[in-house]
Amino acid sequence: MTPRQYTEDDEPRVAALWRASFPDYTGYNTPEAVLRAKRLVDDHIYVIEDDGEIIATCMAGYDGHRGWLYSVAVADSRQGEGLGRRMVEFAIERLRELGCVKVNLQIRGGNEEVADFYRRLGFDTEDRISMGLILTP
Repeated sequence: MTPRQYTEDDEPRVAALWRASFPDYTGYNTPEAVLRAKRLVDDHIYVIEDDGEIIATCMAGYDGHRGWLYSVAVADSRQGEGLGRRMVEFAIERLRELGCVKVNLQIRGGNEEVADFYRRLGFDTEDRISMGLILTP
């Protein structure tokens, strides 16, 4: 199973995977809204499909210097098969092709299982403060 570019037809299946993987979506960041907004900016959304089911995803962003990974998700029933690693490596290679020199990501505090996953892929914890400002009501 090889990662591929997301298409508009994937939206309902990606949204379903994200709802299962990230159950704390709010009104301003539903999976559908995120996918549509991302496609207005660029097309760095990748999926792995098996028998018509989207089983893994990753979004990437690039600001001209740093790359970012977002929404790395693997279906619960398919975890442990190396799909998350495959998605991350695929996205990093796409970023590298753009000239990206560093890749960042954020995970929720206390999510040690996911932190360990990224450490095994070579990511290190950096001393940063993550801040946010919600612009919509």
